[in-house]
Amino acid sequence: MAAPDYDVKDLNLAPYGMEKIEWAYRNMPVLRAIEKELIDEQPFKGLKIAVSVHVEAKTACLARALARGGADVALTGCNPLSTQDDVAAALASTGMHVYTIHGDNEEQYINHLKMALDFGPDIVIDDGGDFAMLLHSELKDLAPNIMGGCEETTTGVHRLEILKKQNKLSYPVIAVNDARCKHLFDNRFGTGQSVWTAIMATTNLVVAGKTVVVAGYGMCGRGVAMRAKGLGAKVIVTEVDPVKACEALMEGYSVMTMDEAAPLGDFFVTVTGCKDVIVGRHFNMMKNGAVCCNAGHFDCEVNVKQLAELAVSEKELRNNIIGYELSNGNTICIIADGRLVNLASGDGHPVEIMDMSFALQAQSARYIASQKERLPVDVYQTPEVIDNRVAEILLETKELNYDRLTEEQYRYINSWDF
Repeated sequence: MAAPDYDVKDLNLAPYGMEKIEWAYRNMPVLRAIEKELIDEQPFKGLKIAVSVHVEAKTACLARALARGGADVALTGCNPLSTQDDVAAALASTGMHVYTIHGDNEEQYINHLKMALDFGPDIVIDDGGDFAMLLHSELKDLAPNIMGGCEETTTGVHRLEILKKQNKLSYPVIAVNDARCKHLFDNRFGTGQSVWTAIMATTNLVVAGKTVVVAGYGMCGRGVAMRAKGLGAKVIVTEVDPVKACEALMEGYSVMTMDEAAPLGDFFVTVTGCKDVIVGRHFNMMKNGAVCCNAGHFDCEVNVKQLAELAVSEKELRNNIIGYELSNGNTICIIADGRLVNLASGDGHPVEIMDMSFALQAQSARYIASQKERLPVDVYQTPEVIDNRVAEILLETKELNYDRLTEEQYRYINSWDF
C-alpha cells in the first residue's frame, strides 16, 4: 500500500512552524550559499531523497534546500520526542512528504520511517542509523536501488562500521559526522551549549557550585564537560577508554567510575553511545534530588526502566521531569524520559552550528548524486574539499580571512626534497 502524501499532527500549525523555519534560515548563511548553488545546478533533478533527522526548524531548511535542488524529499524523524509538530506541518503544507508526529509510540515511529522509505529513495540521509536498520532488515529489497547515504551521528557511523566489518553493508555511505566541520563544532560546541540550555530551562536550577557527572569523554562529552566547567560546576568524568580518561584528567576534571561518582553528583549527563551507563545500583546511591539526563542518541544510557522498578512512586515534578521516589526516601529526577535531552527538552543545537552540519549534508548528497556510477559499497569520509568549502564560506560570511600556503611552503611540507 502506498504511503499517504503526509502524516502530521495538524496542518493548521503550519504558520507557526514557518515562522521558526524562516528564523533559522535567516541565520544559516552557509546553507543559504550552498542552496543557491543547488538551485542553479539542479543536481537532484529526478532523484528522491529520504531524510531521517530531528524534525525541527534547522532540519526544515536542509529539506527545503534539497527540494530546491530538484529532489523529491520525504522527511521523517529520528527520535519521537524531538519532532516539532508545527515545523512538520509547515513543510507538509508546501507539498513535501512529511511523516512524523511528536510523541509517536514505537510502532508509529517505525511506521513513519517505513513511509519515508516506501517511496523508493535514491539517496538517504540518516541520523542514528534507523533507516540503515530497516534497509538491512525488513526493507532490504530497497537497498540495491540506493545510490548512497549520509550519516549524521557518531552512533550511526559506529553501526555502519560494524556492518562494513561484517560484510553486510548494502550501499555506500558518507560518514558526515566525521567531517572536521561536524565533529569539531557540532559535537563539541553544539552539544555543549544545547545540553545545558535544555537542562537549565527545564529545571530552572543553578549549575554553579554543583557537581556534574559527565559519562563519556568523546567530542560530545568534552563539550558538555567544558560548558559545565564554564558555568561554575565541579566536573567528574567517567570513561571506559583509559586514554580519554587521561585526557579528561589533564583537562582538569576528576576521573572515576560511575560507582564512585554516583553518591557525589547533582547532575548526571550520559554521552557515551552505549547502554546501561547508569543502572539500578547507581540510583540507590544517588543524592535526594539528583537530576539525570541523556545526551546520547538513544534512550538506553540511563536505564529508566530499572529506576521505575525500584521506585515506590513516581510523579511529574515539572514539565518534562519525572521524579522517582525510592524506598530510602530519595527522589531521582529524570529529564525527558532519558531521551536526547537537548532535543526532547529543547530546540537542539544552535542554528549557526547546524548551518555547518547541514551544509555538509547537502554537499555530501550532491557528491553522491554527481557520481556517474554508484560508488563501491563502503563507509567513506567526507571529501576534504567539501569540509574546507563549508569553513571557507563561514569565514567569508564573517568577513574573515586566513593564510594560504605558498607554493614553496606546500612543497616543503609535502616532500622529502627540502
